[in-house]
Amino acid sequence: MAHLLGAEALQLEFPTRIIFDSVSLGVDEGDRIGVVGRNGDGKSSLLAMLAGRLEPNSGRVTVRRGVDVGVLDQGDTLDDADTVASAVVGDLPEHEWAGDPRVRDVTAGLLAGFDWHASISSLSGGQRRRVSLAKLLIGDHDVLMLDEPTNHLDVEAIAWLADHLKRRWSTTSGALLVVTHDRWFLDEVCTRTWEVHDRIVEPFDGGYAAYILQRVERDRMAASSEAKRQNLAKKELAWLRRGAPARTSKPQFRIDAANALIADVPEIRDPVALRSLAVSRLGKDVVDLLDASVTYPSTGSGADTAVLTDVEWRIAPGERTGILGVNGAGKSTLLGLVSGTVLPTGGRVKRGKTVKVATLTQRLDELEEHLDSPVRVVLERLRTTYTFGAGSKSQELTPGQLLERMGFTSPQLSTPVKDLSGGQKRRLQLLLVLLDQPNVLILDEPTNDLDTDMLAAIEDLLDSWPGTLLVVSHDRYFLERVTDQQYAILDGRLRHLPGGVDEYLRLRHRQQEQSAAGPSASVSAARASSLTGSELRTAQKEVSAIERRLAKLDALINAAHQSIAEHDQDDYEGVAALTGKVDELQIEVAGLEERWLELSELV
Repeated sequence: MAHLLGAEALQLEFPTRIIFDSVSLGVDEGDRIGVVGRNGDGKSSLLAMLAGRLEPNSGRVTVRRGVDVGVLDQGDTLDDADTVASAVVGDLPEHEWAGDPRVRDVTAGLLAGFDWHASISSLSGGQRRRVSLAKLLIGDHDVLMLDEPTNHLDVEAIAWLADHLKRRWSTTSGALLVVTHDRWFLDEVCTRTWEVHDRIVEPFDGGYAAYILQRVERDRMAASSEAKRQNLAKKELAWLRRGAPARTSKPQFRIDAANALIADVPEIRDPVALRSLAVSRLGKDVVDLLDASVTYPSTGSGADTAVLTDVEWRIAPGERTGILGVNGAGKSTLLGLVSGTVLPTGGRVKRGKTVKVATLTQRLDELEEHLDSPVRVVLERLRTTYTFGAGSKSQELTPGQLLERMGFTSPQLSTPVKDLSGGQKRRLQLLLVLLDQPNVLILDEPTNDLDTDMLAAIEDLLDSWPGTLLVVSHDRYFLERVTDQQYAILDGRLRHLPGGVDEYLRLRHRQQEQSAAGPSASVSAARASSLTGSELRTAQKEVSAIERRLAKLDALINAAHQSIAEHDQDDYEGVAALTGKVDELQIEVAGLEERWLELSELV
């Protein structure tokens, strides 16, 4: 593979510290590199140096002649005076850009429904991010450098972006470098990982799951100095390995090694103990939404706006649920019904007597009164010791121990809250919410401003939190990691998603296809759902049969992956045959899942 760009002996110093010390690395055609590391360790600075936007103190960056590098900045660089059209396609006439397949693909994926004549100044943060991405992606770049591309994007847009980047070049051409805390995105797109830490850049093969495995192996050999970090990584590896089987399908993720490393790691959560403690704290009744509807009155002469319709949701003690839906679907309204800040206009909300709801919002309101106080003092005002965990695994922590568990160093404990970074403020905000001892916790986009290590630390803390947890997040990995089930708001109704985020994306795709087909398609779908008694029983039987077959296929695919991992890698024909078997099984799974969704719509 041809070399595209490289760096030799890069050194970068800021007035207070050294960021990089003699870093050398290269990017070749076909590379898909995820850049991870703690906030402040230099990920964005590394991209800026490689793109020629930041001059190192010493060393040099070389770019092969003719190579075009496209960069997506973490910040907003759009001109408010531009329109959407001028920002994305410039002065190109419509007949030129509309005839370009790439432009059509990008605009359909990111800008569907946008007013092309709208001013950039009138757009929301998420809309501006989509315009910035579209502007970059329609270009014919050899190397793309993306700094936090998933910021402000919803689950659908993130899935589209991942698919676009996988299709954009052949496997042996182009190159991608991406800085993101979105671990699902890293695993979906990247084939290599660079970890930025301690003034160096350490390379790993594979995406996020493979990186975690290799980091655990590295930490194990590095002895006890990394013991805390190692244990946390092992716990995350256990979830990756035992979770969605698709994550282990990449050949870089060595299943036999992973199984050996996590053999002594218990399940990440003890659901029985946590549920028992949740019941003792909450009682059997939490919050029941009974045919609840919310309609907002019109501000003008138009009709009232129905946001939620006939929602039936009985929230159980210890339930851990993720909520999905497009912006404006009604997620905040639904959470408002649960917390009591929104009253239903139809139906009713029944709340248990001992329920105490706390909400972690996207704002930092909880910190306003503490801005001038040192971090340690803020916690000591509330309580001298705190208990986390359930049953025999419960432990009592001092404020200092709790802060250390959340990644605060000793010097940072004396730092005034107003001087903390965005990620540090976010962690402190979560701690203050938890330490108020709620028994129902609502997290609204909790992953903002956090790096992957801090997300793992928060997930670890939530694993031992006994209570009912409701999460709204565009971070798919986080959502799947901390919740046990997912619901979606579709057309104002709450719908359970047995197939998780993948099912939600399929339903949204089908919804968009029906909208594009017009009213007749919706009418046909409604008619198709009217089954007679015998037809309904037949459909239910088929659903059950499909679910049994899917479980069997899942076991067969896992066994095939195990065989590939244990097979002699020099036996190319044998490996190819096993891989072909996996492909056949996965094709059957895809077909069955599609049929399952069709039947689920009917029954």
